[in-house]
Amino acid sequence: MRPYDFTGTAVVTGAASGIGAALAPQLAARGTDLVLLDRDGDRLERVAASVRAASPGRAVDTVVADLADDGQVRAAADALVRDHPATTLLVNNAGVALAGRFDQVTLEEFDWVLDVNLRAAVRLTHALLPTLRAHPGAHVVCVSSLFGLMAPAGQVAYATSKFAVRGFAEALRHELADDGVGVTSVHPGGIATRIAETARLGSGVDPAEAARGTAEFSRLLRYPADRAARRIVEAVERRRPRLLIGASAVVPDVLVRLAPGSYGRVLAGAARLAGLRRGA
Repeated sequence: MRPYDFTGTAVVTGAASGIGAALAPQLAARGTDLVLLDRDGDRLERVAASVRAASPGRAVDTVVADLADDGQVRAAADALVRDHPATTLLVNNAGVALAGRFDQVTLEEFDWVLDVNLRAAVRLTHALLPTLRAHPGAHVVCVSSLFGLMAPAGQVAYATSKFAVRGFAEALRHELADDGVGVTSVHPGGIATRIAETARLGSGVDPAEAARGTAEFSRLLRYPADRAARRIVEAVERRRPRLLIGASAVVPDVLVRLAPGSYGRVLAGAARLAGLRRGA
């Protein structure tokens, strides 16, 4: 499959912040027109305005939609298909997090994570698939996670959604190979985004416990979002099937491969050691 040439239109979800916001200017600089989608209209417009100023020759449209709302997802999908027939790149980047063990979250909270992280990506990809197939050389990016490689305690909803995104991307890649459409599954580690501050707490999670967990998680988010976006752009160009971003993704991936049935004990031990060090 030839390298992706960036001359079409890219649809990027979760584009108001984090990796999505960092992808927008990098894609525009390579000659790509953009359709940016997010539920946060104010932040989204600021990202779009910045890209327009930096790349005045590029078309930058926005779509405000809450991907947890099936009706809004369907309406957004219809608009994308109708208004953007030149789409050659879809980046399923939008994601939300929910802290809590399975017995601490409600099924409604669990479904909220699945709606945004998985079902919206599936619906948008399904709607845009005829458009992408009409342009051999098109590409799909599905942003999974480190937690699409391993599943730690306390992240049952998020890990479930991200493992599913990984499976969706891998099967889709095999199905679309003969159509000349590439698919990349992305597994970021600790990227400096708003994922920790915007995460929801399961209804049964103790607030003090949650605050400690959020603080610990936030300390891991160090990898710059613009650097992560650059890695994704390079992976798209080279048609890489899978991309792990950062040592915080690469090292756990090796751990899971070496100890697929017992890595949980290693994680628990590391967490206890970190707690002892903080206590000291």
